[in-house]
Amino acid sequence: MKSIAVFCGSRAGSSDLYKEGAKKLGQELAARNIQLIYGGSSVGMMGAIANAVLESGGKVIGVMPDFLDNKERSHRNLTDLIIVRSMHERKQKMSDLADGFVALPGGPGTLEEFFEIFTWAQLGLHQKPLGILNINHYFDPLVSIFNHMANEAFMDEKFRAMALVDSEPRGLLDQFQAYHPPKVEVYLKSNNT
Repeated sequence: MKSIAVFCGSRAGSSDLYKEGAKKLGQELAARNIQLIYGGSSVGMMGAIANAVLESGGKVIGVMPDFLDNKERSHRNLTDLIIVRSMHERKQKMSDLADGFVALPGGPGTLEEFFEIFTWAQLGLHQKPLGILNINHYFDPLVSIFNHMANEAFMDEKFRAMALVDSEPRGLLDQFQAYHPPKVEVYLKSNNT
């Protein structure tokens, strides 16, 4: 695993635990010589993880849409900053560059990015691991929703199991190393009997 894309907020959240968790992930990525691919901002959770990777001697590639270049305050000290034209192009570029994906706490944009990549995996468009770093139990409700979807037969268990979850970066990245994607032959089975 050479690079991991991280989806996270441009805000820091209500607890210092969130930024500390982002920093721990950044340090673990650098220690494993895994390059960070992220949204390119210098603030919030994005800035915390990018700075932690850089301060630990790692490499960071930011991918920023041109219309957000000033709004999100692009990080100017990255290994590389790629400016793209749209949010869709940002996600596609991050997907192309990454060997896996991690969601850190964030808002609707973070969830939208994670769910699109998750859906692409479910459809068999990629076979890369997807993880949720559950800092301070932030993602407990999301994990419950995934379980509820599977229990109510709106998602196969093999797809629910694609969302790897851990509260510690080391444990999550260890799961990435052991990940085996589910076989996707047919997305939907016929309910006709």
